[in-house]
Amino acid sequence: MWRNTVGIVVTLSLLTAPLAATAQQAGGTVTIGYLGNSSPALESHQVDAFREGLRQFGYVEGQNLIITYQWAEGQQERHGALARELVRLQPDVIFTAGTPGTLAAKHATQSIPIVTAIAGDPVAAGLVSSLAQPGGNVTGLSTLAPELEGKRLELLKQAMPTLSRVVALLNPDNPFTTIAWQAMQPAAEALGLTLQPVEVRGPHELDHALATIKEARPDGLIIVPDRFLLTYRAAIVQFMAEHRLPGMFPFREFVREGGLLAYGPDYTDLYRRAATYVAKILRGAKPADLPMEQPTTFELVINLKTAQALGLTIPPTLLFQADEVIR
Repeated sequence: MWRNTVGIVVTLSLLTAPLAATAQQAGGTVTIGYLGNSSPALESHQVDAFREGLRQFGYVEGQNLIITYQWAEGQQERHGALARELVRLQPDVIFTAGTPGTLAAKHATQSIPIVTAIAGDPVAAGLVSSLAQPGGNVTGLSTLAPELEGKRLELLKQAMPTLSRVVALLNPDNPFTTIAWQAMQPAAEALGLTLQPVEVRGPHELDHALATIKEARPDGLIIVPDRFLLTYRAAIVQFMAEHRLPGMFPFREFVREGGLLAYGPDYTDLYRRAATYVAKILRGAKPADLPMEQPTTFELVINLKTAQALGLTIPPTLLFQADEVIR
């Protein structure tokens, strides 16, 4: 199984570091406010991983742990109100995933600790002072790796050597989008690709965005990482199948839905790792003192059924690199 390893900005062993003075008494009940991007059904694997991670530290939902869930249902504009509702309940920790949700939580409270499983560029977004020294009430995991955007284009080109014109579906309201778009430019130029951005800020713009893509008649499509787009993966993948459009995605769920390729971190593992931060905070550590970690491995997922339906022959060298092949 192939892995692509990148440099780590911060090396931290949360599992073995000595714990701070215990803030929660043994046997007491702790509370977590969970700010979800989509719905319980669509985030079930991630929620299970988060719970599993907490169980490793002795926190079991229904026994000594209460998790209050708030779901944005793929509507980014709901994050603010949902975050304020969680703050009103005064949980011990707020858990989030994705820059928009984490920003909403930070805007809602400067005192309750916030742990994020996923943040594109937390420094540029104003979530933390630095990865090594967050300095506020936010910590967790950063997925900042701009080189990923170029790598995704490269892999899509390998799967489809005739690729020339690519549409990038992106959310301009996500602070990470600017970084990702800038990183894509030199990669596209080196590969001889023409990139066309198509913006989508929410579900109300999705149909128009797909219509714009249809009119553009690109050779392929790439999605710039954004958690809310994951909620609408079924509609996006169905559109691409109807128009025989190869796609590269940042989340493996798109490929399991029928997309062609996905390349990115193992997000389920990031949710599990985020539980380590939550456990440390519940035992007395301060978010400001917990450096943010980054992914060290990335996964390539290929859907051979989709490749066959598109009339594409995936090169053996690309298949050899895949961590998962759907046949």
